[in-house]
Amino acid sequence: MGHTLCVCSRGTVIIDNKRYLFIQKLGEGGFSYVDLVGGLHDGHFYTLKRILSDMHRLFHHPNILHLVAYCLKERGAKHEAWLLLPFFKRDTLWTETEWLKDKGNFLTEDQILQLLLGICRGLEAIHAKGYAYRDMKPTNILLGDEGQPVLMDLGSTNQACIHVEGSLQALGTDVWSLGCVLYAMMFGEGPYDMVFQKGDSVALAVQNQLNIRQSPRHSAVMWQLLASMMTVDPQQRPHVPLLLSQLEALQPSAPGQHTTQI
Repeated sequence: MGHTLCVCSRGTVIIDNKRYLFIQKLGEGGFSYVDLVGGLHDGHFYTLKRILSDMHRLFHHPNILHLVAYCLKERGAKHEAWLLLPFFKRDTLWTETEWLKDKGNFLTEDQILQLLLGICRGLEAIHAKGYAYRDMKPTNILLGDEGQPVLMDLGSTNQACIHVEGSLQALGTDVWSLGCVLYAMMFGEGPYDMVFQKGDSVALAVQNQLNIRQSPRHSAVMWQLLASMMTVDPQQRPHVPLLLSQLEALQPSAPGQHTTQI
């Protein structure tokens, strides 16, 4: 059925001094929307693609990189978006992990638990606004001057209605990726790095339960935490609020206090 322009359509936008009516949404991607619009000046229909502004503007959280300022600049026939972001001297979690590994060292369990807690808090804030992060990895986690983890590069985030099964799977994928980050902190490498180096199929490997090797550096509780996040079935993985409660119980106690274990 064809469309007809109606001034009752919800919302208008002015582009190049011409007014267009929003007719309906045609689709959306990770960081863009596509709408059907009608030109009031000529009666024609057009497709309008809207690129989301930097997602960092949506969050004000100590474990998520915030946007200081931004502007649009013309460079000839092109336009550039300039984003002003905080500078982190310590670089990323991956840089830190690689530096330690080169020296034959690893993060201690207490350090891992503290980092994982901050990462989870940032992830919880993203999920609380109805988004899935979708790009959790050590190279996307900055380290502040005090060692606090800060999630960056939110360009892959996508809205995920929590009542939709596919969205629950997207949130479960964030937890699985968080498990990959935990693995990297524990062992100094990604869980599938060896598979890739051998030329085997990583896509096939992730469909099978990960064989997590035991290490005297890590407690049984840490091993269990990792195994729960790396479970193949997304529905069986713990939700972020449960992970947070577990991690808060595992944080090192202050002097004179007893350590709580899960």
